[in-house]
Amino acid sequence: MIVVKLGGSLLQSGALLDCLGKIEHTYQDQSVVIVPGGGAFADQVRAAQKQWQFDDRTAHVMALLAMQQMACLINGIYKQFAIAGSLAEIKTQARSGQTLIWSPDLTELDAAGVRASWDVTSDTLAAWLAAALSASDLVLVKSAPIISGTDLPTLAAQEIVDKAFCETVQNAPFTIHVINTQTTPWPKPKTHLI
Repeated sequence: MIVVKLGGSLLQSGALLDCLGKIEHTYQDQSVVIVPGGGAFADQVRAAQKQWQFDDRTAHVMALLAMQQMACLINGIYKQFAIAGSLAEIKTQARSGQTLIWSPDLTELDAAGVRASWDVTSDTLAAWLAAALSASDLVLVKSAPIISGTDLPTLAAQEIVDKAFCETVQNAPFTIHVINTQTTPWPKPKTHLI
C-alpha cells in the first residue's frame, strides 16, 4: 500500500487535478490512500484561531474537518476515488483495488494519542496513517520547490514538512518521498501490492 499526501496548496496552485491524474496512472497497480491537506479550509481555521484565541484542541478538531472537506472536494471532482475514514474502513475498501481518500476520524486519532498542535499537520498525520497501514511508501506532494536529495531536517527547517514530521518518521518502516508537483517520474515502490 502507498500513502500519498497531497498538500493543501495544490488546490490554490491549480495543480490538484493534474496530481490526481498522476496518482491514477502512476499507481494503477497499487493500493493507494490519498491524504488531503487542509488547504484554504485549514488557513481559515488558523485565521479564526488568531482572531478568537480559542485553544489548540479546538483548532485541531477544526483542522481535521478541513481535511475532511478537502476529501469531499477531491471526491467531488474525481468520483472514481472513494472516501474512507477509519483504519478498518480503509483496510476493507482497499481490497477492491479502488484508490481511497482518507477523511480522518477524530476518535481514532485521539485514541492513538495524536497531539492537538499546529506542529502536527497533514504531513505527520499521513506518516501516522502510513505506519498504521503498514504502507510500503509515503509520498508527500508539495507545490514548493524541492531540491533532490534534501534531507528531512532541512525540509522541516524550510517549513516544507511540519515540525513533528521528523520525529514521527524517525524509525519509519516505509520509504519516504518528498516531491514537487513537477517531479517526473513520480516514485514507485519496488513491489506491487493490491
